[in-house]
Amino acid sequence: MSKTIQEIQEEIVDEFAMFEDWMQRYEYMIELGKALPLIDEQYKIEENLIKGCQSRVWVHAELEDEKLVFTADSDAIITKGIVAILIRAFSNHHPSEIIEADTKFIDEIGLKEHLSPTRANGLVSMIKQLKMYAVAYQTQLD
Repeated sequence: MSKTIQEIQEEIVDEFAMFEDWMQRYEYMIELGKALPLIDEQYKIEENLIKGCQSRVWVHAELEDEKLVFTADSDAIITKGIVAILIRAFSNHHPSEIIEADTKFIDEIGLKEHLSPTRANGLVSMIKQLKMYAVAYQTQLD
């Protein structure tokens, strides 16, 4: 059985707790970014860019078997790691689950407080965009 968004978020919190300092956590985020399945080049278009991000971040969503599957890319390595964390938490879930999911885990791993204000704003924009995709696809399913 597949894991809930909550279970995946708890796993992410546990993984980040293993690192003693933020340099190790940044390195881990860079590794996650490198492991992110690449977005198809055809989706690296203006309408898939996240507004409010300092760096360029593209997110694409597709509905497969009533579950949203996200792919993404960024031209900044840390940002790519951030979006990789979000995609891991939210991809392959029903739009309604994504809409209802909270994002406390971001605070629990201390991500927002260790990002520059512009990156923290970008993080909020990424979350909003993933949830907006979920709302759009949910209305198609209703």
